[in-house]
Order: sequence, then C-alpha cells, then structure tokens
Amino acid sequence: EKLILAVRKEVPPILLDKQFSEFTPDITPIILAAHTNNYEIIKLLVQKGVSVPRPHEVRCNCVECVSSSDVDSLRHSRSRLNIYKALASPSLIALSSEDPFLTAFQLSWELQELSKVENEFKSEYEELSRQCKQFAKDLLDQTRSSRELEIILNYRDDNSLLEEQSGNDLARLKLAIKYRQKEKTFSPTAGGSFKTSLTSGLVSLFGRNEKLKKSVAGE
Repeated sequence: EKLILAVRKEVPPILLDKQFSEFTPDITPIILAAHTNNYEIIKLLVQKGVSVPRPHEVRCNCVECVSSSDVDSLRHSRSRLNIYKALASPSLIALSSEDPFLTAFQLSWELQELSKVENEFKSEYEELSRQCKQFAKDLLDQTRSSRELEIILNYRDDNSLLEEQSGNDLARLKLAIKYRQKEKTFSPTAGGSFKTSLTSGLVSLFGRNEKLKKSVAGE
C-alpha cells in the first residue's frame, strides 16, 4: 500500500493508465524508477525484494534472445539499453550493491565495451559509462576524514580492512586501474587528506610494481 501511494504521488496520473502508457513491456516499475533515479521508490522496491535482471550477452544464442532479435533487432537492443540505464542508476547501485565501488567500476567498463559493439546506441553507452565513473568519484568525495579515505582505498573483496600484514596496498586503486577508472575516480578532489593517504601507499607500491607506477602516471 505504501509503495502504491508513493508511485501515485511521484508519477503523473496519465502514466498509470495503461491506455495512455507509452512504455514498452520491458519497462518495469523498478526500471522506470531507476531511469529517473528516484531514491524513495527504488528503496521501497528493493526492500520488497525487487531487482533489475542482468541482461544477456550481446551475442547470446538462447531461444529468447534469438527470437526477440529476429522479430525486431533494434527493439531488442533498446531493451538491453533500458536495463543497463537502470543498472547505472546511482540510487540503485547505492541501495542494492554490497560494494558500490566494485559495481561502479565493473559496470563502467562493461558499458564502455558495449559502446564498441552496440553501434546504434554508442553515445548512450558511453554516457552511462561516464555516469558510473562520476558516481564512484562522488562517493569517494563523501569521505570526511583521512581514516575513512584510507579504509576505502585499502578495502579488499575478502572484507579485510587495513589488516596489519597488508598495509597500504591500495587495493581499490589497483581495482580502478584494472577497470581503467583511475583518471576519473581518484582525482585529488578529496583535499589534502587524499594526497596524504595516497602518498605513503604509492611509495611502497611503486617500489614493488613498476607497471602499476606507469599506469598511475598515465604513461
């Protein structure tokens, strides 16, 4: 009931009337909410267990994809774009991902790759890729202290935060380089604390990894 009231409040009445709806069947409520980055509605839907399904590979040969592509290949491609547009929603990533940084990095890279094969929607995929990079950067900018920044930069997927044996190994920076995100995400916008936290880690890191040093330097 609360969800219905929220939808009715946020969505113009004409859009609730199926007779006048211009949305295709693949535009589910959570996809529409994600397209508009509506935090409150996305939150309600996520709490109800609703999720955005991952799209199939571009060259997927399953019966569903082959049939859909044969009927209308452009519509099939647009349906995929609609899903990725929802997945790239900052609010959806923040509310549904256990690791927003990893999700943003992976999604940005995936979207950039899609822009190379989905020629009809090349610019749309490139823009979504930039959006994911910006989300990761904005998330980093929310750090309030050098300690918070240090935890983020050294966070590892195995949930070991700043273990003594790992030191400042900058796991997140390595991940950003892997997905080619470091130029946009780890710019010195976090103030002096960023430079202070980053320098000590880079010094020890560069000593061990010349290739990583060149990557950070943009060589």
